[in-house]
Amino acid sequence: MPAPLKVAMIGNGFMGAAHSQGWRVAPRFFDLPRDPQMSVVVGRDAAKNAKMADAWGWQEASEDFAATIARDDIDIVDIVTPGDTHADMAIAALEAGKHVICEKPLANTVDEARRMTEAAEAARARGVRSMVGFTYRRVPAAMFARELVANGAVGEIRQVRGQYLQDWLSDAEAPLTWRLDKAKAGSGALGDIGAHAIDLAQFITGQQVTDVSGVMRTFVTERPVLAEGQGLSGSAGDTRGPVTVDDYAAFHAQLNGGSAGLFEATRFATGRKNALRIEVAGDKGAILFDLEDMNSLQYYDATAPSTEQGFRRIFVTEPQHPYVAAWWPPGHMLGYEHAFSHQVKDFVEAVANGTDPWPSFADGYQVQRVLDAVERSAQSGSAWTSTQA
Repeated sequence: MPAPLKVAMIGNGFMGAAHSQGWRVAPRFFDLPRDPQMSVVVGRDAAKNAKMADAWGWQEASEDFAATIARDDIDIVDIVTPGDTHADMAIAALEAGKHVICEKPLANTVDEARRMTEAAEAARARGVRSMVGFTYRRVPAAMFARELVANGAVGEIRQVRGQYLQDWLSDAEAPLTWRLDKAKAGSGALGDIGAHAIDLAQFITGQQVTDVSGVMRTFVTERPVLAEGQGLSGSAGDTRGPVTVDDYAAFHAQLNGGSAGLFEATRFATGRKNALRIEVAGDKGAILFDLEDMNSLQYYDATAPSTEQGFRRIFVTEPQHPYVAAWWPPGHMLGYEHAFSHQVKDFVEAVANGTDPWPSFADGYQVQRVLDAVERSAQSGSAWTSTQA
């Protein structure tokens, strides 16, 4: 049997659990060319590390990132830490000869993303692979939407609309977290969830955003600080700290295929829990993907007789649909966590076969340039700002 691929995951929070699910489940449903082994979870908090290892089946826990990537028996490094650590960790892991998965957004700045992409290209020449974790690409319905668009289902694309709506910050007394600190997170709703909408819209259409005109708002400028050692469910004290990121971002976009785009990202959309929506309209039809209805697509065929027109629902649960054959019988729905198993499947296959996984660090760098252009446009009030500047 081929040697297993031993994985070190850096980070022990929410995304650590999501990635752990992917590493644990993928080899049980997919026939992988090499078996990924959950070797070590790394984080600064020893107690959280031990809890993560015990809950998810990591063989070891460590507080030492440098020592972990120096180990000869580690093949893959999976980075699920806040954005301010991505560049240094990913570059160090790549230079150590480790294959790398890094969560989105790729970095906190364009310069960091550029350096990461350059390191990835240098490592690729040595056979070392890397990928950025835009996991929603691997929802079967999203991938099928890309196939339909590529096959001409909507004809010439005219308009692209992307939204990512959440409401978990709509309570002004919700506590301050690292996601509200620009030094750690890079940006707020724009980078945290807007990056997903940008990447998924580009993935489905095959087009890239070239110019933007954006606005950004921060509705709540300070929040209560949790007492030391308490999680989000803990009680906040009287101390308040500044919110240094955006609560809301929206922008018009021009894409290189000639289509017009409109994007919105907010964590203040009262009543919306995780509404990622991509709508593509063309001269022959339209497609709508909605993560809150993630096992189906809405499709409009403008070439049908007028008496038969209207959006129809396509259930993406058949074995012929992307990834679905490995799971349950038709109609037995998949959920949020399955895309992380699909990510593991694709990454392990790429590493084992010596091919380039996707999305690449270069793809992440391109999205980073869009985020930066939106922020520059919003700050300057510019009508249009290029993503290439």
